[in-house]
Amino acid sequence: MTTFGILIGLGILISGAIAGWLLSSYLGAASMRASRDQSKKILRDAKEEAENLKNEKLMELEDTLFQQKQKLEDEFNRKSQSLKQLERDLSDKENNIDRKADLIAKKEQNISIQTKDIENREHQLKLRQEKLDKLLDEENIRLERISGMTREEAKKILMDNLIESAKTDASAEMYRIVEDAKKEAQIEAKNIIISAMQQTAADHAVESTVSIVSLPSDDMKGRIIGREGRNIRAFEITTGIDVIVDDTPEAVILSGYDPYRRELARITMEKLVSDGRIHPGRIEETYEKTQQEMKEYFTELGEQAILEAGVHGLHPDVVNTLGKLRYRTTYGQNVLQHSIEVAQIAGIMATELNLDETLAKRAGILHDIGKGLEKLTEGSHAQMGYDFVKRFGEHPVVLNAIQAHHGDIEVISPISTLVQIANEMSRARPGARRDVIENFVSRMQNVEEIARSFEGVKGAYAIQAGKEVRVIIDHEKTDDAASMQLANDIAQKVQKDIDYPGQVKIVVIREFRSIDFA
Repeated sequence: MTTFGILIGLGILISGAIAGWLLSSYLGAASMRASRDQSKKILRDAKEEAENLKNEKLMELEDTLFQQKQKLEDEFNRKSQSLKQLERDLSDKENNIDRKADLIAKKEQNISIQTKDIENREHQLKLRQEKLDKLLDEENIRLERISGMTREEAKKILMDNLIESAKTDASAEMYRIVEDAKKEAQIEAKNIIISAMQQTAADHAVESTVSIVSLPSDDMKGRIIGREGRNIRAFEITTGIDVIVDDTPEAVILSGYDPYRRELARITMEKLVSDGRIHPGRIEETYEKTQQEMKEYFTELGEQAILEAGVHGLHPDVVNTLGKLRYRTTYGQNVLQHSIEVAQIAGIMATELNLDETLAKRAGILHDIGKGLEKLTEGSHAQMGYDFVKRFGEHPVVLNAIQAHHGDIEVISPISTLVQIANEMSRARPGARRDVIENFVSRMQNVEEIARSFEGVKGAYAIQAGKEVRVIIDHEKTDDAASMQLANDIAQKVQKDIDYPGQVKIVVIREFRSIDFA
């Protein structure tokens, strides 16, 4: 190989190296540019994603702040309403305090006038006595001069005259004072009673014998009736309340004389309508659950009543029984409202007469507690109430007021008399009572008691305004033949013992159920 060839080879190698270097530099620069572009794109995408995430978090924060603000505003509104109610209560209490202060001022003014009158009378008596002493001295001198008697003899005659005259004057003055005191006592007593009546004036709503249940649509009436009327029959048998389904739009009517039983039926019906599942098994299940809820509701009613009457420290069983009076009526008058009013009236009169207001209110709220008890023993509601609260260590004065509020026994305290008066005031108020409803309820109760008195009867319910009595019997104790005879026996006893216009239909229901579990 020549030197020229070697040089040419070296030149080619060098050119190739330079070309390779240039090519690799170019490719490296392109790769770097691509990497930079990719990095920029990644950064740009990351910034966009961060911005989007930031915006989402800001929106979530704004929603959270808005909800918290709304919650705070609602809480503020509730507290504002509560404060307004407290302000109204405080205003009412201030008004009552002002009214009592006015009464006290008037009473003090009357006492001041009476004191001045007594002082004037004492002054007049003193002047009369001085005049009498002067006349006696003159009479003594005249008698000594005319009669020539000794001073001792004349003094004896004068003393006899003076004693007789003093007796006559004293008797006349005593009679006048007694008569004035009687008149003032009558006026003061009238003022106290009128004041008590004014401060406890309350409206009396006469209890009806029907309740209306609203329906979401008229289609619900068909579900209440059920196939061939099985649902409505099961409801009436379970609750003892008559269900009236008529042309009244979107409503059914529940009829029954017992307010408690009717209320149980109303709540049961509303739950069934709300749930939508209406069949005999569901009806019985809902009714039993409602009965348990009503027991708790009685306690709430009793607590509200003692709070309204201003009575505290009653036993829980007494409070629960007191709540039952909400569903008891006497001549159409609600017994719970009547008891609250008697407590308030007795408390006001006790305050005016400087007696124990707390004890008077306690006796007033409990005076008819016996009407909330089941009548399992013989005796009046006053005696039953007395026996009931005595078990819880009630105050003797309260026990006496309960037992004596109808005058059955002698009162041992003025508070018992106040309860009697307050009871009569509440009962005698116009519109407070209606004899017609009470007579009707009493007749329905008698019909049911007659039916339940027969052996094998589990329950009896008077419906259709007393024109029908449904008797539920135990299928294990009575067969079909005996149930027919039972219906006849009940009808004969009702006809014999109760004077009732028209006819009473006796329906004896004997239902047999077979239950098993898979």
